[in-house]
Amino acid sequence: MPRDKIDLTFSVDYLSILDENGHLDKDLEPKLPNKLLLKLYRAMLLGRRFDERMLRLQRQGRIGTFAPIRGQEASQLGPVAAMRDSDWLVPAFRESAAEIYRGRSMESYLLYYGGYNQGGRVAEGLNNLPITIPVGTQTLHAVGLGYAIKYRRKDDVALVFLGDGATSEGDFHEALNFAGVYQTPTVFVCQNNQWAISFPRSRQSRSQTLAQKALAYGVPGIQVDGNDVLATYVAAKEAIDRARSGGGPTMIENVTYRLEVHSTSDDPKRYRTDEEVQEWEKRDPLPRFQKYLMDKGALTDKKVQALEEEIQNEIKAAVERTEEQMKELSREPMSMFEHMYAERPPYLEAQKEELARELAGVEETHG
Repeated sequence: MPRDKIDLTFSVDYLSILDENGHLDKDLEPKLPNKLLLKLYRAMLLGRRFDERMLRLQRQGRIGTFAPIRGQEASQLGPVAAMRDSDWLVPAFRESAAEIYRGRSMESYLLYYGGYNQGGRVAEGLNNLPITIPVGTQTLHAVGLGYAIKYRRKDDVALVFLGDGATSEGDFHEALNFAGVYQTPTVFVCQNNQWAISFPRSRQSRSQTLAQKALAYGVPGIQVDGNDVLATYVAAKEAIDRARSGGGPTMIENVTYRLEVHSTSDDPKRYRTDEEVQEWEKRDPLPRFQKYLMDKGALTDKKVQALEEEIQNEIKAAVERTEEQMKELSREPMSMFEHMYAERPPYLEAQKEELARELAGVEETHG
């Protein structure tokens, strides 16, 4: 019998529209209105400044550990800008800019990382799932949502974020296989920031791209310049439109870089060089997009300055409101049992009763 070559359905393209040197491919440039472009820029700037403020708050002991996003704003904001409100967002743990764009409040974030359960509550009307800490498990949640959407004959989409490290987890492969078999309207957005905590991308997989992992499951994959918000928007819009029209799932690999620590309990100087970080800082998505908008005449230095002041005031007010809430909540320890289950399980009900008795005893003692 002859040995025949199998003709595979998919290949992997690489997409970049606005590179780090400001070169624009006009043939690929999306025709987005200035209103949306400026909304994206404001969201990127807010994401960066809020991230910086949270880092200072953590170092001051005013909130707990969290995962900064500096350098990854374009990677997550392009995709969510292509979604509609009825679509479902499934975050991992480094998507603060995306969640805020989708309607989550800064106060909610600060409460969550301040250790208050109330911060984990998803506001009424938001189709966002809560933060997922275990690596890769959220991919299965997104496929479940996608399956439910298809079962109910809706035209919505579930978009899930994951990191490069998640592509080494079994959950990810199970999710892609299920999505491929059942053609669920699920868009997988991998933020390949080059490091799974201290483990480099080069040692995680021999695959030339992470996007090609989708091909084994009959799912199209594309690799994108994750620091180019135009490219991340275009790739996500194409994938979302395909999913919405019944074309099934897509995997997008946004190649980006984590300029900050993995989390605030991490010391990246122990595993990566300053030179590597400096090279990636040259590809920073924020000044790149700012220059693009200025070249278009949509933004000026004066507007940037006004926006900076407006955002700083907005963040300051959010911190002040949150710290007032924290003072109130610290006087209500019983509230920790709320917002966890629709119906509390017996073991948790028993713990609640035990704490109530102890608190009553303390009040009696101190009269």
